This record gives sequence, C-alpha cells and structure tokens, in this order.
Amino acid sequence: MAVVRPFRGCRYDSRVAGEAGSLLCPPYDMIGPELKQRLESLSPFNAVHLEGGEQPDPVDPEAGYRQAAGLFQDWLASGTLRREGEPCFYLMRHSYRLGGVTRSHLGLFGGVQVEDYDEGVVLPHEFTREPAVLDRVALLEFCRAQFSPIMTLYRDAEGTLAPVFQEIMAAEPELEIVGETEDGVALWRVDSPAAQRAITEFFQDRPLFLADGHHRYEAALRFNRKQESGGADDAHRYVMMTLVEFDDPGLLLLPYHRTMNGLSPAELTQIRENLDELFEIQPVTLEEGGMGRLLEQVAFLGKDGHALAMLGPHSDEAYLLMLRPSIDWRDWGELAVSEAWVLDEKVLKPVLGDRVTEYVNYGHDAELTVEQVKSGRQQLAFLLKPFPMDAFESIVGGGQRLPSKSTFFYPKLPTGLVINQLEGRL
Repeated sequence: MAVVRPFRGCRYDSRVAGEAGSLLCPPYDMIGPELKQRLESLSPFNAVHLEGGEQPDPVDPEAGYRQAAGLFQDWLASGTLRREGEPCFYLMRHSYRLGGVTRSHLGLFGGVQVEDYDEGVVLPHEFTREPAVLDRVALLEFCRAQFSPIMTLYRDAEGTLAPVFQEIMAAEPELEIVGETEDGVALWRVDSPAAQRAITEFFQDRPLFLADGHHRYEAALRFNRKQESGGADDAHRYVMMTLVEFDDPGLLLLPYHRTMNGLSPAELTQIRENLDELFEIQPVTLEEGGMGRLLEQVAFLGKDGHALAMLGPHSDEAYLLMLRPSIDWRDWGELAVSEAWVLDEKVLKPVLGDRVTEYVNYGHDAELTVEQVKSGRQQLAFLLKPFPMDAFESIVGGGQRLPSKSTFFYPKLPTGLVINQLEGRL
C-alpha cells in the first residue's frame, strides 16, 4: 500500500557545524518568536535558521524563504551539510522527561511516496489552514528541501520490525546526544540491503496515519504536482517521514484544553444551560495542587464514560462534568467518543454557530489554562482527557477527520537530524 524507501539524507558534519545538541530545533509550528531567538543564539548553524516559523515578513513576504534557501546552499557548499552518496533509512531513539518520568520512542526516517488522500494510503486526521500550507509550499519551492520530518503512525501487531530494529541498534549509533535537561537522541544509519528490503516490504500493505505534519504533507503534495514528471526514484516524489508504531510506549497522545473569552452574559447562560442538560455537574475545590488531582479524576472517570472539567466564569469556580447516564453518545456517531466533539457540537455551536473559533483558544498546558481563568484573562476553561488511541485508529482508518485540536502527539520530533533534499534521485 505505502511506498517507503531509503533516501539520500543531508546531515550535519560535526567537524564543521559543531556539537549536535546545539543544531536541532522543534517543528516550525512550535517555534514562537522568543524560542526562535533563543535557538538562533545557540549556533549559526541551528536548523531553525532553515525551518524558521510561520512568521513571514509583512513587508517582504519572500525574504525569509530566500534567506533560508541561501543558507542551505551555503551549508552544502561549505560541507556543513553533506548528502549521503547512497540511499539509507535512519533509526532514531528519542528520549525525554515528562512529569518526572523518562521515556523513549523509536522513529524510522524514510522517504514515503506522496499520494493523494483519496488513495487511502496516507490518512489525515485533521483539516489544515491554507495560509500555513502556502507558507510551507513557499519554503519547499525556494529551498527545494524538506527540513523537518512528518510524524506518521503505523501498526505492527505482529512485531515484524522489532528484530530488524534490534539488530540495527546492536551497533553503536552514528550520532548520540545525551540529554540532561533537554531531550536525548541516538541515530543509526540503515544501509544494510537486507534491512532496507525488510522495511520496504513491510510497509507495502500498511496504511500510514498522519500524526503531526498535515500542513507539511499537503505542501509536499502541491510541490510534487508542480514538478515535471520523471522516474520513480525522483526525490520530489517522496516526502521524509518519521514512522512510529502505534503501541510504542514512548509515544503519548495528550489533550488540547480550551479557554473561552468574549462571551456575553446571555451566551454564558446559554452555554451553562446546554451543559446542565447533557452533564452531571459537580462543584470541586481547586486548591494548591488540586489541578493535578482534577485531571486525574477526569482521566479516571473518562475511562468508562465522558468526563471533563470546567473552570469559571468566576476565578474560584471549578466543576467536574460527567455525561448523564440517560444519554447514549453513540446515537451521535463515532466522533462523539470525544468530549471535544460533544463540547463543540452539542454545547457551543448551538449558541455561537460558526463563530465558535472566535471565542476559543487551544493549549496543551493545563496549568497555564487554569491560570488564565484564575487571573481573569479568560472567562471559561475546559480541561479534557486525551483522545482514545484506539478510537483514533478506527475513526481515522475509516476515512473520517477529528474535531479541531483533538490530538497533541508527544514528543515532537527534532528538526535537523536529517534533511530531505528534493532534487535529483531519492
């Protein structure tokens, strides 16, 4: 089903670029102005100078893309970046700390042939914003390179690839970044013909689920359509993905929480009435440390039903909400497995219609979400549990897309480990 092949990645030469830990950055949509400035100060060769962020210059919108293209060519010419002579896969072990726990996951870097969604090979789970797609298209057209991998999930219930990966990792990694306060990364180059063949054959009958990188994938689709048709191994026909197995214990699916502001007293009343109709609402005390306990309650109660927490409109108000037992959410369809869908479709849209997004802000930091209501900067907050992974696979596998901001896959992949040049052969 999927065409997954090794490719000639471009990688930093540490003898020229310096220590690898100073060269990596997050994906572009995680880079705000302050983080961008801090990353740029780490090294003149940090990948953020190429990847940038979704912040085009309003006076000269193409300036950033031209600058990135010039840097990329300079780094290739100077040997800062070197392109492999032969196609390879790359296996990454990415370790990180979250909530005081150290975890790690495996990701396989490979070139995946770009396919339209209606082919059923690459499955999206969210809709995109046109300005963000155009931003990434422009970066591809100017630089003719893909700087950050797209996180994609696959199912390997039989454990077919596990022994292949174990054999690869038995050797010393080509690159290792030991993280103390930051993430740790180990990278192996996979150039064995037997391992490459096993990987390519494995993915031939597997669908791929986009987890993070929808805008970059659609940009790759559009970029490929504009190129002259050529051979099957033309680099522009492929997009670099990092493939992660659904059941990898280091892959986390975290929730997006919601805050709301700008609601009139009448709208606040209507929203509360809609919530009362659907949910049993229990007041709770949000003392110091109580936010963590509240999230634990939401997760525990949400195992067997729909549960979420609400804060506001007064700064000292907090509630635990559970869907009333008399309501069978299945009558609303598969997407109603998500509290986010119920909140949007059954509570907010009947009051606000298509203007919901004018009032809602999304974030994955629960503490910040709570603080915004306690400080009076936002009127309401809704704390949600993660979208169920099994429901994600079945719903997206069936061709449906999820409500906006339903998923936050973690950790985000590092940018700069491998770069995919879109010229010449794969």
